[in-house]
Amino acid sequence: MKRIVIFASGSGTNAENIIKFFNHTKTAKVTTVLCNNEHAKVFDRCKKLDIKCLHFKKEAFFTSDEILNLLKEQADYIILAGFLWKIPTKIIDAFPNKIINIHPALLPKYGGKGMYGMNVHKAVKENKESETGITIHYVNANYDEGAIIYQAKTALNEADSPGNIAEKIHILEQRYFPRVIEDVILAINE
Repeated sequence: MKRIVIFASGSGTNAENIIKFFNHTKTAKVTTVLCNNEHAKVFDRCKKLDIKCLHFKKEAFFTSDEILNLLKEQADYIILAGFLWKIPTKIIDAFPNKIINIHPALLPKYGGKGMYGMNVHKAVKENKESETGITIHYVNANYDEGAIIYQAKTALNEADSPGNIAEKIHILEQRYFPRVIEDVILAINE
């Protein structure tokens, strides 16, 4: 059974969905959730699910090897579920093609620094897109430029607000993210 460590920064709905999904498989298990925001709701979700959730600071992530060493002990795969910091090269190098992120748009559109959450949905609305979706991709040294693993689309209409777009994206995230993670793990380990 493979071990997953999730990085989160916010409410943790994707983290919770992934934890619950893998609680019912023999493919992998979430060992830990790591969070850079000590006020994030993900802590409450993890407590209810009896999953260890640890807060860490920038120094442990970027300067020291504290987080890297923890990952080497506890992770076969790293999943970014609403995590907003750029992953340091030392972690990417230690986990090649083992770090997976989800982005709330159809990359390469609406990716890059600062393009997350409502920022993405507002840009999609302002540009009058007829569709949007999610992109599940590997993480490399650049924001949202890693190889695409999977994309799912949803149609938009003129009446959709950024809030409506966010709801449509959330449905796709909940439906596909855990399953795609499992598919990646199974494909690599066949």
